[in-house]
Amino acid sequence: MKRKNIFFIIFAILLSGCIQYHSPERNDWDKYLYGASFMDMTENAKTAKLPVYMGHGGKIITQTGELSGKMQYGDKNAVDNAVLTNYMSNLEYELYDSLRKSGISVQRFGTEVVIILVRSAIMKNDVADISSNGADTLKIISKILNKYNATFLEIAGYTDSMQNKNAAYALSIDMAKRVGVYLSQHNISTSRMFIVGRGASRPIAGQDDMGRLTNRRVEIRLSPAR
Repeated sequence: MKRKNIFFIIFAILLSGCIQYHSPERNDWDKYLYGASFMDMTENAKTAKLPVYMGHGGKIITQTGELSGKMQYGDKNAVDNAVLTNYMSNLEYELYDSLRKSGISVQRFGTEVVIILVRSAIMKNDVADISSNGADTLKIISKILNKYNATFLEIAGYTDSMQNKNAAYALSIDMAKRVGVYLSQHNISTSRMFIVGRGASRPIAGQDDMGRLTNRRVEIRLSPAR
């Protein structure tokens, strides 16, 4: 390969690393989010969505090859539960180990894993768009979710306390959709997605300056497909 061609390839790689991510135009969001469900991720909702998810190549956890030799015998329900618990534990650990950043936390509740993304950690302060750090974080999450693809995900936006409830909802659904669009662009199937805006409900901090920043967030809740 000629030296000129090598230089061009290196330059292109360096340039691609410097390109700032921007969300697509809002009018195009429906195209990226086609197939997502705009409702809470309840057990009934997951059951209803399962045929669509499976039709798009989705797998349930017991089909992922996680079954070890020691777990091939015994009560089927006990084995399935052990496989599920192990799968979600591994998912939690990989997310936790990869997302050691300010404003981001990973928690597990039973068989579900929740990623909490404070708005300032993933979005710009002055405009409604994904920041450079946010794009890096969501890229990591996308990579892990593509690996652990036997899961549904609920992307929920939240705000701090606002007098105008309509404005709070609009902001919260905007954040959730923006994250959903990014994940869709990075090969996360919308057949796995539930997207909701919850406004100022479910605060996780007080209403002082720091608490308000914490309450303005996006939560990605991951639930096993089974």
